[in-house]
Amino acid sequence: MKPFLRFIFFSFSIITLVNCARTGRPEGGPKDEDAPLFVTSNPPYETINFDEKEIELEFNEFIKLRDLNKQLFVSPPLKNPLLVTPQGTASKTLTLKILDTLNKNTTYIINFGNAIEDNNESNKLESFKYVFSTGNFLDSLKTSGEIKDSYLDIRPKNTNVLLYKIDTSFTDSIIFKRKPNYITNTLDTSSFNLSNLKEGKYLMIALKESTNDYIFNPKQDQIGFSSDTIVLPRDSIIKKPLLLFKETQPYKFKRGKEITKGKIAFGYEGEATDLRVKIISKTPKDFKSISKFEIGKDTLNYWFTPVEADSLNFIVTNKKFIDTITVKLRKKKIDSLLLSSSIGRTFHFRDTLFIKGNNPLVKIDTNKITLTDKDTLAVSFSSFISKTENKIALIFKKKPQQTYSLKIMPSAIFDVFEQKNDTLKFNFITSEIEDYGRITMNIDNQSSQSLIIELLEGKNKDKLVERRFISNSKEIQFNLLEPKTYFVRAIIDKNKNKKWDTGNYLLKQQPEKIIYFSEDLEVRANYYLDGNVFTIKSTK
Repeated sequence: MKPFLRFIFFSFSIITLVNCARTGRPEGGPKDEDAPLFVTSNPPYETINFDEKEIELEFNEFIKLRDLNKQLFVSPPLKNPLLVTPQGTASKTLTLKILDTLNKNTTYIINFGNAIEDNNESNKLESFKYVFSTGNFLDSLKTSGEIKDSYLDIRPKNTNVLLYKIDTSFTDSIIFKRKPNYITNTLDTSSFNLSNLKEGKYLMIALKESTNDYIFNPKQDQIGFSSDTIVLPRDSIIKKPLLLFKETQPYKFKRGKEITKGKIAFGYEGEATDLRVKIISKTPKDFKSISKFEIGKDTLNYWFTPVEADSLNFIVTNKKFIDTITVKLRKKKIDSLLLSSSIGRTFHFRDTLFIKGNNPLVKIDTNKITLTDKDTLAVSFSSFISKTENKIALIFKKKPQQTYSLKIMPSAIFDVFEQKNDTLKFNFITSEIEDYGRITMNIDNQSSQSLIIELLEGKNKDKLVERRFISNSKEIQFNLLEPKTYFVRAIIDKNKNKKWDTGNYLLKQQPEKIIYFSEDLEVRANYYLDGNVFTIKSTK
């Protein structure tokens, strides 16, 4: 064969091989937007008197499985998970091997969620399930409802909903020990649907689990429960949403650990009501100590004058509980004092100027601190040291469109270890009053309940701007607001302790109710948003 002909033959062979290897739609053809279809199964769908160990499911095109471990669940739950093949490769057939002994006279639902997709375009076969019964009929009752977060204004996804049959063996503690009779999952929504249920009375709970074992772990899981017994077929629709909450755990001391020289962290679980730490080791006359809770953590930090000892002994008390512990001392270095300002470039009128430290601040010499305006005129101020946090507040009358300069000379601030600051300088400006807005709310408290009214901002409505406490109907104003979107909520403070209280399953205590104002409040500069009425009806 001539070289030119050999080249043409070789090029044609390559093109042929490439075209044969292509999958999917031809160039220019319409995009496949159809989900795969379930064609048949062996045994057939909704088989009764089922006694097989293997199920084959056939589809009309090649399918693949995505997130099977998260999407697949079987109701009632199996002790050993189904063995599903193939995984990782495309196929028109799925094989399910049952590794458990099935219960008699029971309807089973194998729910794939949205795990099944076509191989080319990843179109999902949504909420696909295979149903069979080990008895001579299929249960057919249904119920549905909604899940809500009890604290945040969000609709939680991927939440398990469990039904426990109330019979002679039922106790409230069953959710800590045994898997439910029925289970479903909300998947990508906050709605749930339970199908193929038996007639009877049930306990319904929702679990937001760290591991899908369908057993309530109070330390890790969020729970929601229906206060009313679910009666089927009557309760085909659950009218009240299940409110997810995290239980406050009983107090339990964990341990004391030296963090740096002169600092010990005492860790605990649960509510640290009146938690105190007392040293019982012999200490020098000049020994001093300060303890403060760490914001956002279950930790009590304890700073103390360093001593020459291998260990220290403490008594840790929390009302009825007493723990005696020994903490070994091995660290060689004290944390150097670090100071920072709580204010950025712009000093907003609602802000307070704090000087924050990594160690407790115990002394301030205001003669070594100067605050001046843009004309370098001295600005008078007062100060106080926070008892709960490592910071000092500087209080002064702010003026609009002003420039301030704060200078802190050496040895103006001392920490618990007698460490002092170096020279610090901070500059910041204020805006015009017209750069801010205002919200006026008329709170229509129809039953004179104790309310906590909170102004919030942030993507998840989780950043507190201001809080008010009222017990009647009144007008409230939120002034000097930056141009942002704000949200208002009312907490029904049933026990009048001026904080939101979570629920408790065993005590059958729902979390305190939170009502969000229906509108987002868009504040613009020099804009008064008035006339909004927030009606709080009786919750009894």
